[in-house]
Amino acid sequence: QVQLVESGGGLVQPGGSLRLSCAASGMIFGINTMGWYRQAPGKQRELVADITYGSTTNYKGRFTISRDNAKNTVYLQMNSLKPEDTAVYYCNAELRLNSGRHYQNYWGQGTQVTVSS
Repeated sequence: QVQLVESGGGLVQPGGSLRLSCAASGMIFGINTMGWYRQAPGKQRELVADITYGSTTNYKGRFTISRDNAKNTVYLQMNSLKPEDTAVYYCNAELRLNSGRHYQNYWGQGTQVTVSS
C-alpha cells in the first residue's frame, strides 16, 4: 500500500558529499514527520535527523535534512563525510493511509553509504 524508496547512496571518499532522497508513494492521506536513521555494522540504528511537515528540524549530526511536501520526498545532504559515517541509511515516515485512521511509522529498505579512500 505504501513504499518508501531511497536513492543516492554509494561509495565516496572522505571529505566528499552525497545527497540521499526518499520518496513515499501509495495511497497516502498525509505525512507528519519524515526522517533519516542509520545503522553501522554491529551498532544499533540511530537517528540522523528528522523534519516535520512544517519543516521543523531535529538534528543529531552534521547533515542537512529537507523535504518537498508536494512530492512526499525527504532529502539528506551529507557533506564532509567521514569513514565513521559508513552505514546503511534508512528513511522513516510517520504517515496515514487513505484507508487508515491513524498515523504509523513506515521504513524504507535502506541505502548503503560507504566512506573510504
